Amino acid sequence: MGSYRVAAICLCCFVCSCGAREEEKEEVLQTVNNSLGYVAQSLTKKEYLAGDVLSVADIVVWGAIYPLVIDGTSLPDELSSLKGWFKKVTELDQCQKAAESLLKGQGPSVFKAFLQKLPAPVLVSEKSLSNEQEGEDTAARLLSEEDIAAATEAWKKGLHDVPKPKPQQQPILPIDGEKNMLITSALPYVNNVPHLGNIIGSVLSADVFARYCRLRDWNTLLVCGTDEYGTATETKAMEEGLTPQQICDKYNAVHTAIYKWFNISFDYFGRTTTPHQTKIAQDIFHRLLERGFLLEDTVEQLRCETCQRFLADRFVEGICPFCNYDEARGDQCDKCGKLINAVELKTSVQSVCKQSPIVKSSRHLFLDLPKLEERLEKWLDQSLATGDWTTNARYITRSWLRDGLKPRCITRDLKWGTPVPLDGFRDKVFYVWFDAPIGYISITANYTDQWEKWWKNPQQVQLYNFMAKDNVPFHSVIFPSCLLGVEDNYTVVNHLIATEYLNYEDGKFSKSRGVGVFGDMAQDTGIPADIWRFYLLYVRPEGQDSAFSWSDLMLKNNSELLNNLGNFVNRYTTR
Repeated sequence: MGSYRVAAICLCCFVCSCGAREEEKEEVLQTVNNSLGYVAQSLTKKEYLAGDVLSVADIVVWGAIYPLVIDGTSLPDELSSLKGWFKKVTELDQCQKAAESLLKGQGPSVFKAFLQKLPAPVLVSEKSLSNEQEGEDTAARLLSEEDIAAATEAWKKGLHDVPKPKPQQQPILPIDGEKNMLITSALPYVNNVPHLGNIIGSVLSADVFARYCRLRDWNTLLVCGTDEYGTATETKAMEEGLTPQQICDKYNAVHTAIYKWFNISFDYFGRTTTPHQTKIAQDIFHRLLERGFLLEDTVEQLRCETCQRFLADRFVEGICPFCNYDEARGDQCDKCGKLINAVELKTSVQSVCKQSPIVKSSRHLFLDLPKLEERLEKWLDQSLATGDWTTNARYITRSWLRDGLKPRCITRDLKWGTPVPLDGFRDKVFYVWFDAPIGYISITANYTDQWEKWWKNPQQVQLYNFMAKDNVPFHSVIFPSCLLGVEDNYTVVNHLIATEYLNYEDGKFSKSRGVGVFGDMAQDTGIPADIWRFYLLYVRPEGQDSAFSWSDLMLKNNSELLNNLGNFVNRYTTR
């Protein structure tokens, strides 16, 4: 691209006033140069970005680069095609009016405050999302000129030449020679009504991707179900005066109805309280035991003398021992993200009765993660290099490995759960984070007796997991370690997509406190499900936490959905 630089006044103001070092300024300028050079190259063989006719693409790109180049005189001769195109678009009456309304006679300095708030631009090909060097793999995933040309041509033709979807077999099974997409969303706890954060964090995100895959005519199976074992269910049953099984039946129906109203296109929505769950979980346990990947140890646990029971980690709250966050759970701190042993919490209390628990010893079984670490790292290096993992999923997983893996307890002193099939431990059940991910497999087994064609077929199947970030280590470290350890050719996750948190107005969604918008409440508003789907996807917390607000829902519905998207679709369909 040469050594030229864009010398626009506003860009210089931006990089100079943000306190950047000289080499950082050069990097920013070079990145902008590369981007403008790419646009210039695409204009060498055509008059406009999408062909010989002005399109919305030209207006969008023009508006994006206008603050940087203003009149185009700062562009070097090497970008002659870009200069000509920019001058032509700028001279349009509508564009001149738009520019005048922004500049208001102040010149390019009007953009200074706006540009200073923006992060320095970075090309995807120059910086890996995981802050790791991915080399040729990242470059290979960039769109080629042929890909762009094909997409442009397809857009021009519209839906007329789109091939009709192939008839879908039942049950849906992998097909030789085709792309076989197995998609899961994190299993929601059955103890309450899902709120909007739950919905966008896993099920809606997975649904949108599954719909895209089906439109591409890829062979796709989307499964999910309610996670029904553990203390969460026992506690809810006590609150409502029902048995754990009655609670599961009640709230499985509630979840099913809500996801149906939201138009979540599950191929099968099941549950974990099934014979298949017991059989498969116990089989995985036995195979790990036979291969020496389990060990015994004494655990210091918290016990509530008021409720006369050992407490599951997630039903203990206190001060985080690492960052002093005062609402940390007994299994993980939502602020610093570190996993916690409940006995490490400072000033812990039982989240239901609010009494301080005591520490008591109990004998338990552990997954020997240090013994599995080498094969896990080998698999992970390959999965990260070839798969699509979100930035937070990569970071959280790498931080676990960087800190060193430790044995992880897989049993609990509870009654409601999958029984541990080993003498000396038959009064215990499997810990939910050993048991729950196996639910993906057992739910598929309830869908089809040929489930192994999906779950023991890594050569033909691509597995996608969708979840919120707090679920990442269990899906990227613990569950894969189990599947690798059983040595039974299990399909292990290829792509892990994790969101940040969706907050409610100025605070957090909270099931226990009843704060936020829940699935049944969304339905009762009378607002159509598609509007909810649009808005949740619009504010989807991808790179950072985002927030739901009623006023913003109204604003985005009127401005983005109705005015912008609605008018765009209307103009295209009536032209």
